[in-house]
Amino acid sequence: MNKVLVVEDEQALALLLKYNLEKEGYEVAIEDRGNKVLATVERECPSLILLDWMLPELSGIEICRMIRMKPDLKNIPIIMLTAKGQEEDKIKGLNAGADDYVTKPFSVPELMARVKTNMRRAPQIIATKELLYDDIRMDLVQKKVFRNGNYVHLGPTEFRLLKILMENPGQVFSREYLLKTVWGNNIYVESRTIDVHIRRLRKALNEFGADYIRTVRATGYSIDKNDVGE
Repeated sequence: MNKVLVVEDEQALALLLKYNLEKEGYEVAIEDRGNKVLATVERECPSLILLDWMLPELSGIEICRMIRMKPDLKNIPIIMLTAKGQEEDKIKGLNAGADDYVTKPFSVPELMARVKTNMRRAPQIIATKELLYDDIRMDLVQKKVFRNGNYVHLGPTEFRLLKILMENPGQVFSREYLLKTVWGNNIYVESRTIDVHIRRLRKALNEFGADYIRTVRATGYSIDKNDVGE
């Protein structure tokens, strides 16, 4: 069964969409907070996302861009829902990576038709079940990490940090980006908190192999087997 993630902070509208989508045979999940959407998408693995433009913490535009940056999520069809009806707003949404754009108030039958059309146009997405980087294997279904065949015990935060790094090997991520992605915008966490979790991650991984976590002074972190972490 195809699943639709409804990202909408107006509860009445979210429930209306859920009711009509379920009538069409879709499974439905709902998220109402912008800073939680990325984690919800990764957890729910939806076939399509209905994404409201105006959300608490993060806008639909920002969320759309973040989803398109994730290798395992970037092909999910996204339909933007917004009260903004100007052509420049529509172009802005499409440029951010949205596949379609529906202006509020909208016709429910028309929206259902657009959902069906975008489902049909979308490529068959094979969900990524694991990430590999040299001798490190991350099982995304069971939420486990192995190195050289050995189980690596990681806490939830260290697991999320490693996932970001392994999705983009060699890319340096700032502390600010990691904080925003792992903890969200509305939670106050000092940037140096990242250093503590990186040390835990590095210690756990290095028990079974060389140090692949690279520290870039005054910038951030990456995973790179061609360099040695500090």
